[in-house]
Amino acid sequence: MADIGNAKILIITTYGFEQSELEVPRDQLRAKGATVHVATLDGEAATGWQGSDWGRPTGADLRIADADATQYDALVIPGGQINPDLLRVEAPVTALVRAFAKQGKVIAAICHAPWVLIEADIVAGREMTAYPSIRTDLKNAGARVMDEPVITDSGIVTSRNPGDLDAFVAKIVEEVEEGHHSRKAA
Repeated sequence: MADIGNAKILIITTYGFEQSELEVPRDQLRAKGATVHVATLDGEAATGWQGSDWGRPTGADLRIADADATQYDALVIPGGQINPDLLRVEAPVTALVRAFAKQGKVIAAICHAPWVLIEADIVAGREMTAYPSIRTDLKNAGARVMDEPVITDSGIVTSRNPGDLDAFVAKIVEEVEEGHHSRKAA
């Protein structure tokens, strides 16, 4: 078993992330002692979305293309409509998600972020949840969709919305502390 206090966690994002869906996991995981890095497409700060307007920028530690899955215990992808829609079409993003999956590492996606998991082709046959407007996309990609605050299937953690953040972060911690996960064949 791993200790969350020794874990390294990577959050990937671009502009338009749901403000709380990046900040709450980042801050709560850091408060538990984890090292948390934020990677963006260009390695520069990205601005979030809060309510009906732009939110605050978050700093970046590296470019997504430079991230190495072997150096991290978990990957977290915040939602919002804009962020995952832009991330899912970037080859370095889907390659990174696949690398985490292949290594049996924790992958956590909230709200619209399962779009990125669909694009990385890692959802078929898995139980998952997401924001209501993308549940059909998950079903069409072969996932078994449920309406629960948090669902975990072989180390892949999904949640619906900002109201589920406490359960989402708690499940990330639990999964990281369990260690590597064998992946079911898709």
